[in-house]
Amino acid sequence: MTAPDSTLPTALHLPRVLENALWAHARRDAPAECVGAIGGHERPDGLYAHALYPLPNIAPDPVRHYLADPGHLLRALRAMQAEGLSLVALYHSHPNGPATPSRTDTQLAAYSVPYLIADLRGGSLLAYLLPDGRAVEIVLGTT
Repeated sequence: MTAPDSTLPTALHLPRVLENALWAHARRDAPAECVGAIGGHERPDGLYAHALYPLPNIAPDPVRHYLADPGHLLRALRAMQAEGLSLVALYHSHPNGPATPSRTDTQLAAYSVPYLIADLRGGSLLAYLLPDGRAVEIVLGTT
């Protein structure tokens, strides 16, 4: 058994205003899955979210899967860079739950950041490092 990698984030600090914007995006796109990026800063005690970047879902079956439009994702990453932010998380919704990664979510994970999943049916918001599935704490507040 190996020790956990201490460089991996253990907490994502998400201001309530961004949490509310994420839920609004998920509700607006339902019954399709929504997708977006979160920009912020990394600190010794975790990741701090500062901006939400909703992205178009271009998956062939957006009710069951998500695929961020690559052009829009690139523009979001450039906007983060221009604002002095970096990618600290990605998010998407599961309109019919649960807030756990699907096989597709795990297989397509491409970034070493937490992936937030919003379960519209159950009302839960959880985060994971993928593809290993390790849970990441979401700290809600006004940070």
